[in-house]
Amino acid sequence: MRLIILDRDGVINHDSDDYIKSVEEWRPIDGSLEAIARLCRAEYRVVIATNQSAVGRGLIDMDQLNHIHKHMLDQIHEKGGEIDAIFFCPHTPEDECDCRKPKPGMLLRIAERSNNSLEGVPMVGDSSRDLLAAQAAGAFPVLVLSGKNEFDLQPGEKISSDNRFSSVSTFSNLASFADALLDGRLIRYVSR
Repeated sequence: MRLIILDRDGVINHDSDDYIKSVEEWRPIDGSLEAIARLCRAEYRVVIATNQSAVGRGLIDMDQLNHIHKHMLDQIHEKGGEIDAIFFCPHTPEDECDCRKPKPGMLLRIAERSNNSLEGVPMVGDSSRDLLAAQAAGAFPVLVLSGKNEFDLQPGEKISSDNRFSSVSTFSNLASFADALLDGRLIRYVSR
């Protein structure tokens, strides 16, 4: 089975400058849950890799994070999708851990646990942190614009403001990425 790695906030659900601290604040992006279900039906294993510094900042505890994730998993399951695993970094940037994106530690753990090389594995994120982590881990970085859109791009537009990302594919959201992948438009980039 093939693997896809997704960031959470800005890819699956709406992001917040104040962090997602409750089930009530967790709101799926239109089409994201259905996109995950379609990827699962196409025999992709979907794994989440997410920075969750709200834990390290003391804004939520592990029980609250687990409650949010259970709610998310239930919502995905209702649409026919499954998440194989959720990897998260609870640290703040000041902790200087190896798992917080843009460092590749979390993605390397996914590779180790799945006994899978990340070469050609899409890592779908909404920020430069996600892209840098994907590149450092040898994954295929994909940018969706449904988060904060820090590059101020239009769907399909290349990132010209930063040479490190000049070849990164951009999509309006997870649903449009899933469409392109499942229609075969990304076949030369993504391992099959």
